[in-house]
Amino acid sequence: MNINPFDLLKNAQKLQEQMGSFQEKLGGIRATGSSGGGMVEVELNGRLEFLAIRISPEAVDPREVEMLQDLIVAAFTAAMEKTKEAINAEMGALAGGMGISGFPGLS
Repeated sequence: MNINPFDLLKNAQKLQEQMGSFQEKLGGIRATGSSGGGMVEVELNGRLEFLAIRISPEAVDPREVEMLQDLIVAAFTAAMEKTKEAINAEMGALAGGMGISGFPGLS
């Protein structure tokens, strides 16, 4: 069995390009989840990035809705960053120093 290293490199480059394209597409996906009969809505993209939260004034004191929404987005974003760091650390350990730095879009 002969393995041509140039073919491997070409295939790796092609795969990397496809992953980049896939990550772009993920950014365009939007999904909204709701609870409480629509009183709370959360919007994410395909990269699982938190885009927005909407809280109905009926759910809380109307004067506090905007601040509460901002606090929830900030907390979710902080949690996602910590999760990405942990995933990348685990992927680095699995790769054993082969130069693979986790999944694209997690850095």
